[in-house]
Amino acid sequence: MKIMPCPLNGPRNISEFSCGGEVSELPPPDCDRETWVDYVYLEDNIAGVVREWWYHTPTAYWFIAERDTRTDEILKTYPASEAFGERVDFAAPGTKE
Repeated sequence: MKIMPCPLNGPRNISEFSCGGEVSELPPPDCDRETWVDYVYLEDNIAGVVREWWYHTPTAYWFIAERDTRTDEILKTYPASEAFGERVDFAAPGTKE
């Protein structure tokens, strides 16, 4: 059984989690469609340590994990607030900010 160290709930069975993909920089709000599609669907897929979004399904908690893709070892987990200093607010389409 593989264990994931959840920053909120402690060590839990990996079956309680879903991977949300690599952590990458958000493109600017006025980017073109191709840039947005690349952001949503493409990943670097490197062999080595990557930062990924992970979701603990029972508690609906998102956090970041650093994982070595060569060994599938989870090196570190932490709340997203440690990686991002401020919240990004988005305006609904067709509205002014």
